[in-house]
Amino acid sequence: MYVITSDRPDGGYLSDEVELKLPDDKWAIDGTLFQYNDQLWFVWSGWADNENIEQNLYICRMSSPTEATGPRYVISQPREPWERIVGNPWINEGPEAIVDPDGQLHIVYSADGSWSSSYCLGDLRLKKGGDPTNVWDWYKSNGCVMGSNKDQMMAGWDTTKDVNGPGHHTFAILGDIGGLNSPNTKYPFMYHAVEKGTEYSWENRQWFSGSFHWIPDITYSRANVPGDGENSGWSPKLTEESLA
Repeated sequence: MYVITSDRPDGGYLSDEVELKLPDDKWAIDGTLFQYNDQLWFVWSGWADNENIEQNLYICRMSSPTEATGPRYVISQPREPWERIVGNPWINEGPEAIVDPDGQLHIVYSADGSWSSSYCLGDLRLKKGGDPTNVWDWYKSNGCVMGSNKDQMMAGWDTTKDVNGPGHHTFAILGDIGGLNSPNTKYPFMYHAVEKGTEYSWENRQWFSGSFHWIPDITYSRANVPGDGENSGWSPKLTEESLA
């Protein structure tokens, strides 16, 4: 992972890239920096060790935008059936942080193989008052919150109509990650996917603009792990509907 800086978003860079030295120094991609509860955090997709068995989501504290501090903590592993339609390796990647109307932290991420139409977006919700470094304080959506295969979707969520395999998105945030948390507003985001009727491949992926809004009282459930088996709260409803 590398860092490069500029003094304005539409201008040139001020320096060469500098390696961001992450804890444990393992293979890492898709890193994003954000601030939550007055602490800088970095979340990314990486390997537990030196073999490409699965890509997990990790988080660590940052003392500045260029310096990690303390250990890394795993917050998600691709262990749910809907995340394991296509593997070798199994994948969680593309994490993006956002805060819901109740101030709870979410990490929306991509699951399944990015080379297949099973690629989709899932959601991690941190329980109220939870510790971002404690994997058992995170609750995972029971299916994709945006995807093109019905058997992968969370109950009540529709599949995409015009694209296959939506994944690796970005929220159009100006300011901090709490800037898109009104419960009655639709917000823009972007993602890549392949148009239906086109062979699914990395080469055929395109950027698309969509929108999302917050849905209340959505329960994420889990079993045979520490902590409560259910957690209810807001969930992001991501759609192909563009606001442009």
